[in-house]
Amino acid sequence: MRQATQLLIGTRKGAWIYRSDPDRQAWRAQGPIFLGTIVNHLVLDPRDGRTLLMAASTGHLGPTIFRSTDGGETWAEAARPPAFPKGDPHGRSVNHTFWLEPGHVREPGVWWAATSPPGLFRSADGGETWESVAGLNEHPRIMDWLPPDGGTPDGAIVAGICIDPRDARHMYLATCSAGVLETTDQGDTWRPLNRNVEANFLPDPYPEYGQDSHQIALAPTNPDRIWQQNHCGIYRLDRPGEDWVRIGRAMPPEVGDIGFSIVPHARCAETAWVFPMDGTDVWPRVSPGGRPAVYRTRDGGASWERQDRGFPTEQGWFTVKRQAFCADGHDPQGLYLGTTGGEVWMSGDEGESWRQIAGHLPEIYSVVAAPV
Repeated sequence: MRQATQLLIGTRKGAWIYRSDPDRQAWRAQGPIFLGTIVNHLVLDPRDGRTLLMAASTGHLGPTIFRSTDGGETWAEAARPPAFPKGDPHGRSVNHTFWLEPGHVREPGVWWAATSPPGLFRSADGGETWESVAGLNEHPRIMDWLPPDGGTPDGAIVAGICIDPRDARHMYLATCSAGVLETTDQGDTWRPLNRNVEANFLPDPYPEYGQDSHQIALAPTNPDRIWQQNHCGIYRLDRPGEDWVRIGRAMPPEVGDIGFSIVPHARCAETAWVFPMDGTDVWPRVSPGGRPAVYRTRDGGASWERQDRGFPTEQGWFTVKRQAFCADGHDPQGLYLGTTGGEVWMSGDEGESWRQIAGHLPEIYSVVAAPV
């Protein structure tokens, strides 16, 4: 029997957990959790299947991490949340934790956190205490790569963390001002990995660094394949290669290849999904033409097909933020997206059809699918 699914939803005004029956037809809600609190990311530890970590900003009390081991019924605050060392020479203090990433499967208790202003932090005790990753946060070029006052409308960020499942020391970061950064020694040293990625807002449109990487994802069946949704298009990199290929050129020109999220298939390294947004003129950041749709490639980005059955056919102006589009591991694979209008949509047939399973939530920042 198929295992039930839970959706861990972070919003501008709290968190919710939606749990399904095994067929993913009926859903029940738990929440709100910490109503009124900004929740940027809510993640289940796949190594134990029970520990939840939440990146939250609690009004006057500021940014912190909460931990639950009973399905979100009770929570405990981290004793030492991510924070730059006192006397930081660049005057940085954490505004919020943007991304939480469980450590490698062979490193139980290890978690990583990415913040705004851009920084990287590590916990070795299940999220109770956090340490600054000096190899990045104190790098000689950190102010060139990750200045604290640049980047997105919500502030400069490290936008995502990917860990090579074969090697805990090999990691990638998506950043808003240095593009993709890579380490092969678990954060002691770093280098940009951006060759052939455009930054059309800079004098040199193909710089060593300076790109805005919205999201990266490793293909689960081939971690040498990296998918990227960039401020300037959709890209793919096949290691050990160094040159990214702009596969978004194959998208319909009236839609373009601008968006925030990219989701790989759990079992096919040639397949991935994106949710495009309007990036023209003043960057309205809405569904192009008010007609939302997901686009799927099944040939590594050589071609894309529109998947919009069930979505509004007109006057649908929502979009999807970086962490708010995800997939489960079922067969057929389920897809889930949370919108800026507070709706959760799902597809139980790999994007062929969509239905709304939640509505009227606050603006959704993140959706993570996990087994119950």
